Amino acid sequence: MRNKKVLFIVQAAVIAAVYVVLTYFISAFNLASGAIQVRISEALCILPFFTPAAIPGLFLGCLLSNLLTGCIIWDVVFGSLATLLGALGTFLLSGPTRRRESNDSRERTSNSDKKRKWLAPLPPIAANTLIVPFVLYYAYHFPGSIPYFMLTVGIGEIISCGILGFILLNVLNRYKKYIFTY
Repeated sequence: MRNKKVLFIVQAAVIAAVYVVLTYFISAFNLASGAIQVRISEALCILPFFTPAAIPGLFLGCLLSNLLTGCIIWDVVFGSLATLLGALGTFLLSGPTRRRESNDSRERTSNSDKKRKWLAPLPPIAANTLIVPFVLYYAYHFPGSIPYFMLTVGIGEIISCGILGFILLNVLNRYKKYIFTY
């Protein structure tokens, strides 16, 4: 029982650290924040598909990244909440799949499980596309409109979470029994 708690904390901490490092890396190219952003660290938002430890890990990673890259308080709060909501959504989509696999059943993956994998990136894409544009418009007062920011943030999320995240999901899916065990 104690080892499960330790593993949970370690996984969350590693996810948070990787999120921060990836955000720092992409911020060198001015893509971590602003009207046009492709935060590659958002690809990690598919990790709740495999482990609940990713939920606090992603939230803390985003919170720390926003603080360390000089975001204003509204971005720290609402950007981190957007990532948290996206992570929770991905986790909820994966529930039946994770339970079935954790019980070591030898059932073939059903069509609904395959659909869940395709849907895993959607909650973070939706959460960030709906929340972050309001932060850009009202908190940063960037020139443009909320629909324009929804378009730019949405495209960035599709690239980072939809494309890169889905690639990551498929790669990790091959090794999940070695990486995400309890």
